[in-house]
Amino acid sequence: MSKTTKETILELKNLSKHFGSVIAVDNVSLDIEEGWFLTLLGPSGSGKTTILNMIAGFEFPTAGDVILQGKPINLLLPEKRNLGMVFQNYALFPHMSIFENIAFPLKMRKLSKSEITENVEKALELVQLEGYGGRKPQELSGGQQQRIAMARALVFDPPILLLDEPLGALDKKLREHMQIELKHIHTRLKRTMIYVTHDQEEALVMSDRIAVMNQGKIEQVGSPDELYEKPANAFVAGFIGESNFLGGRVTDRDGDRLTLQMSDGSEHSLMWQGDIGSQEEVNFCIRPEKMFFVDDKDSESFLTGTIEEVIYVGETERYKVRISQEKTINVRKMSIITGGGHKEGETVRIAWHKDSLRRV
Repeated sequence: MSKTTKETILELKNLSKHFGSVIAVDNVSLDIEEGWFLTLLGPSGSGKTTILNMIAGFEFPTAGDVILQGKPINLLLPEKRNLGMVFQNYALFPHMSIFENIAFPLKMRKLSKSEITENVEKALELVQLEGYGGRKPQELSGGQQQRIAMARALVFDPPILLLDEPLGALDKKLREHMQIELKHIHTRLKRTMIYVTHDQEEALVMSDRIAVMNQGKIEQVGSPDELYEKPANAFVAGFIGESNFLGGRVTDRDGDRLTLQMSDGSEHSLMWQGDIGSQEEVNFCIRPEKMFFVDDKDSESFLTGTIEEVIYVGETERYKVRISQEKTINVRKMSIITGGGHKEGETVRIAWHKDSLRRV
């Protein structure tokens, strides 16, 4: 997906995985640079966990290569890859103390007792749980157990940390807190982390780079702002955040102004500077927060409709506006004065700045 550089730590080359007739991963190539927090983001069944398992060694590729620090590792067993792994269910040993849980991978590597003690204490300090070594996992909260799982995965200093939906079992408030904690750990360690989630908000909050997956393929790789502001296609625009889609056939064009006829026959006048010809089928998207209400027709682009629903969500108000028989648009704006916004049944004009419209 991007050019290999001297900083590339992991390469996926034409990677595929078949389970019988099911293609879980379909010819994926991706270069991951050292120090990235990369998130594999996609719906269930998109192939993201299968890719993580092929990197970890829990699954072997049907085709293609996993290359770690310049060396193919396709045939290596998981324990020979020296990669850290954090699971959603924590996978802590209930009969062991916290110290023993974290020390386990160091004992497997036959470190001395003094080295084990030193490294475990450093790991506990990293996840801000100093003094918890003598406790058992069941004595800790879910968030604390997740931190211990992180400490155990990092204690042997792996080049890459793999995280498979590690916050999925936590409640919303704790999950949001742990997102920031993980981000801080990544910032302190500058360690490459590959994170799997289906939660687009989580991906936006935590990641340096996001690879959006769909049906075994990568749709787009980029920074959170690149994916949000410049989605490569309709799938990315719909999966990353919320989007309004305006699709149809261009029936007329005069300079930058075009007439878009939707499937229900309604026609709308839009401004577009890109290369679109008359009678061409197109699909545009625009984010709800990029749209606003206007009192007149001075805006370059606008839609007229009737407000069907108003939802007050604390800091924002969300409006569902019907612009034609088959099409509604969502508009989101900051709440300034409670009760001072537009009402259901009101006819409104919706406008936007021309740079906010994207073709997908």
